Amino acid sequence: MNRANLTMLIDFYELTMANGYLQHGLKDKIACFDMFFRKVPDNGGFAIMAGLEQLIRYLQNLRFTEQDIEYLRSKKLFSEDFLHYLKMFNFSCDVWAVPEGCPIFPNEPVITVCGPVIEAQFVETMVLLTINHQSLIATKANRIVRAAQGRAVMEFGSRRAHGYAGAIYGARSAYIGGCAGTACTIAERDFAIPGLGTMAHSWVQMFPTELEAFRAYARTYPDNCTFLVDTYNVLKSGVPNAIRVFDEEVVLRGFRPKGIRIDSGDITYLSREARKMLDEAGFEDCRIVASNSLDEYIIRDILGQGAQIDLFGVGERLITSRSEPVFGGVYKLVAVQENGEMLPKMKLSENVGKITTPGFKLVWRLFDKDTGKAIADVLTTNEESIDESQPYELFDPECTWKRKTITNFSVQRLLQRIFDKGTCVYRSPELQVIRRYCQEQIDTLWDEVKRFENPHKYYVDLSKSLWEIKESLLQEYALKYSIFQCE
Repeated sequence: MNRANLTMLIDFYELTMANGYLQHGLKDKIACFDMFFRKVPDNGGFAIMAGLEQLIRYLQNLRFTEQDIEYLRSKKLFSEDFLHYLKMFNFSCDVWAVPEGCPIFPNEPVITVCGPVIEAQFVETMVLLTINHQSLIATKANRIVRAAQGRAVMEFGSRRAHGYAGAIYGARSAYIGGCAGTACTIAERDFAIPGLGTMAHSWVQMFPTELEAFRAYARTYPDNCTFLVDTYNVLKSGVPNAIRVFDEEVVLRGFRPKGIRIDSGDITYLSREARKMLDEAGFEDCRIVASNSLDEYIIRDILGQGAQIDLFGVGERLITSRSEPVFGGVYKLVAVQENGEMLPKMKLSENVGKITTPGFKLVWRLFDKDTGKAIADVLTTNEESIDESQPYELFDPECTWKRKTITNFSVQRLLQRIFDKGTCVYRSPELQVIRRYCQEQIDTLWDEVKRFENPHKYYVDLSKSLWEIKESLLQEYALKYSIFQCE
């Protein structure tokens, strides 16, 4: 799957536009596109960047096969010049991206692609598909992990994922977001994510009794014994049988039991009672695992009610981000080169939230040196920099009277160069490094930004120069196209 040629996984209009660009002499016109998103899923305070490694692999392997060319020829829409162009296609764009694991916020570029317009336009679908999906799952996973308050969360969602790619890359994203492991074996093989899992209810049902099922499993895996105790009756059958087998099959072989799993019923009540029974039997170190359609809200509530859970297995509501299954990233033209100069471009809309920020931009994150906490992100023109040795005035680009001058801060440039004229110049970190970086960066956010409900708004501001460019274009376009005028 990692080696599949996905060049033709595109929206058809990318091809019709590309053919048109070529026919109108725009093939070599340099254009700049930004990927950004407008809203954090689940009304959260931040999202998490993920999917860059897979995007890099896609961009490195862009090529049209003879079969692709013949298929497009059969459509009778495309010129032979265009089909020849595709046959000789070679990706030559510059690409910048925010590193995987980094917290990201609405309306700031997380990917910027700059190069010949056909190439830069062509990759839109896969940029969005790859980053949208993995960022969505990483963001949801982190919400669930934070709700677990230090308890491990295992990703259990393969069978509920939207296809096999969703399962595999969803497991990868969930690990970036903080999950401790996955039930998806291929994800362990490909990404070295710890693979986890023991038994299903079918194992218990295959034996004449639950006790015999537990005995058989313990004899096979005495050093990795976790029993699913809710097939029949958790407290009257499952836990007592587990304790008996722990004593007779596990401890006598010189091992300690790993745990029990509860997959149904009132998790709070059952876990509390099970904990008492295990402790009284001398198995204080036996962990209790909970599963069954969990999400961050259920986990938060049952822990608040005193549930005695050590690990959570979370499936469908994580791997599909069921509460909000669309990330909503977009890919918009922001600049076009004219006579060697990048001229800003802007999309207007009567929906103010869809008005884009023009220009070839940089993204900066400002940190308070005393606390280490992130203060705000600032978008600037490509020519600007932020001098951390000088006071800097932040202002809200929508409510410009809201201003704050900051001192004693440090600056981090977020967008990193990934491709230089089509050559990858970035080395993707190991997944474990990305996961650790993610946690470190989330720790720089104030707790108020991390609230599940009504989080504090983290500000993404514009530099004065960029704001002036945007305001000037707004006025120019509004006048030229009679935008925002009453009939």
